Parts: sequence; C-alpha cells; structure tokens
Amino acid sequence: MELRDFAERVLWATTLADKLACPDIITDTHPGPALAAPAAPGRPPELQFKTHGAGKAEFPGLHQLENATERGRLLHFFANHELLATELMALVLLKFPDAPTAFRRGVLQTLKEEQEHTRLYVERMRACGITFGELPVSGYFWRAVSGMASPLDYVAGLSLTFEQANLDFAQHFARAFSTVGDPASATLLERIYRDEIGHVAYGLKWFRRWKNPAQSDWDAFCQQLKFPLSPQRAKGFTINVEGRRAAGLEPDFIAHLNVFSQSKGRTPSVFWFNPLAEAILAQGHPFTPVKAQAALVRDLANLPQFLCRQDDLVLVPRRPAVEFLSRLQQAGFPLPEFVELGAGPGGLPKPLAERKLGRLRPWAWGPDSVELFAPLFPQLTGETRRPEASFNSQVAELYSKVWSAGFLKNWLSEFRGTVETPAIGSELPLPPSFLCPLHDVGVAVATLPEALAAIGAIRARGHHRVVVKQALGLAGQNALRLWEPEVLATQKRWLEHAFAQGRRVVIEPWLERVADFSVQLEMTPQGLELIGYAGLINDQRGQFQANWAAPDFARRLPASVTDCFRGHPEAARQLPRLYPELLPRLAAQLRAADFVGPFGLDAFVYRDATGACRLKPIVEFNPRYTMGRLTLELMKQVAPGRYGCFRLVNRAHLRAAGRDDFPTFAQELAARQPLRLEGEPRPKIREGAVCLNDPNSAEVCLAVFEVSGCSPANPG
Repeated sequence: MELRDFAERVLWATTLADKLACPDIITDTHPGPALAAPAAPGRPPELQFKTHGAGKAEFPGLHQLENATERGRLLHFFANHELLATELMALVLLKFPDAPTAFRRGVLQTLKEEQEHTRLYVERMRACGITFGELPVSGYFWRAVSGMASPLDYVAGLSLTFEQANLDFAQHFARAFSTVGDPASATLLERIYRDEIGHVAYGLKWFRRWKNPAQSDWDAFCQQLKFPLSPQRAKGFTINVEGRRAAGLEPDFIAHLNVFSQSKGRTPSVFWFNPLAEAILAQGHPFTPVKAQAALVRDLANLPQFLCRQDDLVLVPRRPAVEFLSRLQQAGFPLPEFVELGAGPGGLPKPLAERKLGRLRPWAWGPDSVELFAPLFPQLTGETRRPEASFNSQVAELYSKVWSAGFLKNWLSEFRGTVETPAIGSELPLPPSFLCPLHDVGVAVATLPEALAAIGAIRARGHHRVVVKQALGLAGQNALRLWEPEVLATQKRWLEHAFAQGRRVVIEPWLERVADFSVQLEMTPQGLELIGYAGLINDQRGQFQANWAAPDFARRLPASVTDCFRGHPEAARQLPRLYPELLPRLAAQLRAADFVGPFGLDAFVYRDATGACRLKPIVEFNPRYTMGRLTLELMKQVAPGRYGCFRLVNRAHLRAAGRDDFPTFAQELAARQPLRLEGEPRPKIREGAVCLNDPNSAEVCLAVFEVSGCSPANPG
C-alpha cells in the first residue's frame, strides 16, 4: 500500500478497526499533493469530538484509582490522546508530501507505535469495565496542532510538546497504578514511557536540523510554538529529568521548562509592579524617577508573583533567571507566567494584546497603569471596567493624606458623639481613652499663615515636635520634621515651595510610637473584605523597613497592639470589633469613588504625655497593594503556627552587616537560616529565609522573607 493511501485511511476512517489497521508493506513512491487540514478527522460517532461548551468527562484523581472503573476512565483519556496522535501523524504525511523521505519514514514508524498504544489502552480499559467511546472525548490536540504550517511546527507542537509531557504523565501514572495494585496497567504505562523517549528524541533530531542554528533549543522552541500552545503543555505534574536526558534534551532546556508557567485554560489576570503611582500623582505624568527609584522598581519587579495564582501572568522588564526561579520553586512557591515588557511605546508585547485576559491588577491604579493597560481592556473577560473607572479624580483623592486625616476626624467626631450621648440600654463602643483625641489628628492647610498657625496651636498644647506631610508622597518622603523651637527659614521655604505648586500639607504632632501595624482589605463589587492584619516596622523617619504577620493574622490584631491595652478591662472585647465595624462606612466611601481593588490602612499605638497608650486607628490610606498585603499573601506558604517577616535589605544594611554585595549576603543568610519545609501534599515553610528577588541582579534592594516560631516584634 502507498503511504498516502494508508495515511488517508487512518485520517478519514469512521471505524476504529480501520484506523488501527496497518499493512505489512508500505511504499512512498507517490506522495501526492498537499492536503489542507480538515476541521476534524473521520471517526465513529461515539468518538467524535465533544462540541464546545458540552459536558466533559472529569479526569480521575489519584485517590480514585483503587476503583477499577475509575482506572478505566483514566485509560479512556489516554487512549483518545494516542488516537489523536495517530491521526495527526497521518495528517502530517498528507500535508507535507515534500518533506524529507527519512522524516516521513520516521513519522510512519511512530504512527504504527501510536496505533499499538491505542489498541493496548482499549484492551486494558475494557478489562476495567469501560468501552472506548462511552465517555466524551476532547479534540484539543487536534485543534492545537492541525494548523501546522511546516514540519517544524509539527515536531515542536506534537513531539516536543504533547509527547514530551507524556514523559511525565506515563511515569507518574505507572507508579500510581502499581501503588493501587494494578500491575497490568502499570506495565502498559512503563512500555509507553519507553516508547515516548524515542518519540521525543526523534522530534528533537529534526527540530535541531530545521531550527535557526543561532538559537538555543529553548529559545527556538518558545518561538516556534503558537498560542495557545506554550512550553507549559510540555510538562506534567513533576518534571521527569531522567526521561528528558534520555531523549537528548539539554540540561539548560530542562531547567527552563521546569520553571516555565502559562495558563492551560483559565483566563489569566495581569499583574504589574508600579510602586511610584503616588509620586506620579504628586509630580505629574509623565514622570521620570530618580536613579535609585528606577533601580528599586527593577529590583522588585517580580514581587507580584507572590500576589497572583500560578496561571496568572506578571509583566517584568526582564524575566527572572532560571536558577533564581528554581530556588523559589524548591521553597514551595508556585511560578506564574512572566511576560517581558518592551522598550518601545506602550511596552506591551503584541501577543499579549491578542489574548483573552481575566483582570488587570497593577500594584496601584494611576496614570501610568492606565496608560500601559489601555490596549488590554477590550480583551478582558473577568471584568467590564473601563480605564476611566479604574482610575479617576475620586480614586486619586484616596491617595491624599488630607483625605485620610479628614476621614479619621469625621469618624472620631461621630464616635465620640455616640459615646457622650448613648441611647438608653445601648452598649458603649470602645472607651474614648483608647482612641487618639481629635487634636492629635492632622490639620490640612494650603497657605503659609495657616501652616504657622497650626504649628503654633500644636506646640501650645505641649507638643514641641511637629511633622508636616505633603498630601501626596511616598512613605517617609515629602515630609518635614520640625524639632527646633522656631520654624527655620529653610523650613518656611520648603512650605512656601509646596504651596506655590498648589499642594496641601497635613500638620500634626510628632507622636511617640509604640507599635505600628496595617489593616489589609479588598474592595470587591460585593463589598469590602477584611484580609487581615500585619505588623509594621518603620525607621525613625517613618520609612518602611519590614512587615510581619502572626499565625492568626486573618482574625486578630497583632499582639504587639493588643498588649498595649492590657490595663483596660474592655480592651479584649472591644478592640477586635473596631475595624470590622469601620468597614461599612469605609466601603460606602470607596463605592462612591468607584474604587475596586486592594486597599490598606496604616495605624499605630503611641504614648501620650501621661504615658498612657492611645490608638491612632488611621494614619493614612493606601488604595493599592502594599508590602503588608504582600506579607499576608506570603503567609499562605507558611506552616501553621509560624510567623512570617518580610523585609527590605538595602546597601546601608549590607554595610552595617559588613557585607559588600547582595549575593554574598544571600549566601550567608541561606547558611544561617536554611529553609525547612513540612506537610503534605504541598510542603510549607516551617522556618528559614528565602530571597524574593534575585540577589545576583539586585542593584539597590533585596526582598527577604523569614519564617520562625516567634514574633519579630518580640523575638525573645
């Protein structure tokens, strides 16, 4: 029989017997004209592809395989995959009649083996009580590969993608069948595993012959695959390094594949680290960051990977190094898809603008994120928001320290009014002595005379030290600290300059802090959700140093806060209710601004002039992701009962530790605090430290996450 006739019979046959029949002698003297790929191969009615949106057969879990019927259902999936491979190989023979003779002979030999695999699966599933065709079958392999434009597309899409993935699945399920006492199925999977090594090796040989010789195997493979195919489809649950090496794949290729991630079905959300949104609002857009700011953004660009799910994607200026991602993977962190931003206008790679996307999740909504994401809004399936709804003048106002101070003052006024005139028989809210008095809340001013009057009024109450904050500015920056008895000429000029630029400032007494913390929230279309509480460590200038979280962060204020009020008999009952009871009022304000997304507020406990502790429940709002929220998300990878601490290490910290560079610091940190994981099936960190950005590429900052059995606020 001619090879063309044989391939046509395999492709178009409407009985399984005809599809799996193979003559002893096949010649290839008349390849014939190229055939255009059909929408689907010929199949018996019971094996035709299920229509889009139709019900699908559920893939049995490992815990179900002790049941023979469930094993049969699993084999049904595998049989359909082998039949699809058989049909696709017939298609490649018909679609590319001018391909090299040796290539066509190799495809024929592989096709015969796929026919045999299908027969063996059908026999084995029948022994388990399942008939081939009684479950719905998917045509995904066909839709993903049949559009191939060249034999190179074929070997990349089938041999190096789906067959490479079977190196993982065949070995994995061979062990699973053996574990549940099904040696016959285990032996079948082991045979198929050995055959797949040869199939991948065959595809790799031709892939290397046809690819651009200037490219590595990995780069050429990534470039050759067309969406929705990606390297994510080329691996299973766990990478089988031994099988890939046996097939001839290089260690570098295997390492890259191991850390590659892309959604296999769920529409991904898009994350982007843009921490300078508030600075942009303060100074205007476009905004040019100073050298240190730009370096910090580059250093920490991958941090959103700890906020998102594995099948989401993170925009980065450069994809993190494979070795670094491997260390994160070994620490138990799932890896998302990374997409590199271009240097040109917009920066978004063209393929991204053509994909369906779930939601857009920048670190902060601002002019920069609206500009970058504008082309992606038409592709969204998870939300219907428009750019002007994501960021507008009302959302911009939420960043203002003036707005935070006004909200706190109004809330305290109503709070105290309720305390002073309670309804008969009602329960008193939190005792006033817990809360800061109104005069400890910042005063917003817009002129120099107003500022001087506010400073004088604060000092007349006995507060010598005063802090002045511009309405917009990064934490600890755009602030003036007045320690001297008089306002100095240079300080007046600072104020005059701010007012001349139309900026308001908030003037408040400098308070002696005892414990800082933050409350992390998420505003959804359904309402405001409390995510949890994070301890906060700032330096003397109010700049961020670290966040930490206790095991019960989702339910309770940090102990460092509640311990301050042990002398108040009502504290244990009333402190936990403070923020939950605030949520409806805050939610109404956020809904009025049409705000949706992460939201945090900073707060602290301080000592007043009498030495008593007071709570300043709102210092400022953060309508964005924060390092506190990041810390709470990191806690998902922490073992129960343990504390987590996120901190930023800068070059000043390096010098204080007697170290010259970040790689050396990271190596010594790993030696001093090695990671220990525990738990099944997904181990979590019990103790140790892990670097969250790459020490080898860090310029100014290294993010570190440490896990231990005690609170960083009370390390003893």
